[in-house]
Amino acid sequence: MTATNELQVVEFGMGGDVFAVPVAIVREILDYAPPSPVPNGPAYFLGLTDVRGQGVATLDLRRRLGFPPAEASLATRILILDLAQQGSALTLGVVVDRVLSVTSFETSAIETPPEIGVAWSSDYLLGVVRREGGFVLLVDIAAIFTGTEAASLALSALAPTGT
Repeated sequence: MTATNELQVVEFGMGGDVFAVPVAIVREILDYAPPSPVPNGPAYFLGLTDVRGQGVATLDLRRRLGFPPAEASLATRILILDLAQQGSALTLGVVVDRVLSVTSFETSAIETPPEIGVAWSSDYLLGVVRREGGFVLLVDIAAIFTGTEAASLALSALAPTGT
């Protein structure tokens, strides 16, 4: 298998489901620490995470995808992602239940996402990969946010958090 025939991904779990995002957008994986709250953000916006002196807007991917909220555990992680959004870069922290592995899929094994049978819009999926015992859902993180949402998160990250 050559690099042009594979997609390297970070696999993570939420509930009983397995998701993946391309390694190319993952800057780093952090142990979970509660983000510093910022008022008036959307319900899935948790606040800011300090990443080497930079305040990074951090969200709960469970809530954004319509899963019920869950308490953080020792396995909870924050994926720091660098996304291209409408000609600019957006750095975003995404809280996931657990990181499972870094792996590769043959691009020929990636199937078109189903239009029904998932709890969220298939517009958020790049594809699915069949595995023994289930599927891995390739998430299109950039598609989860409209330009307005991305701008709102960026502004929330800049807002003063005064007392």
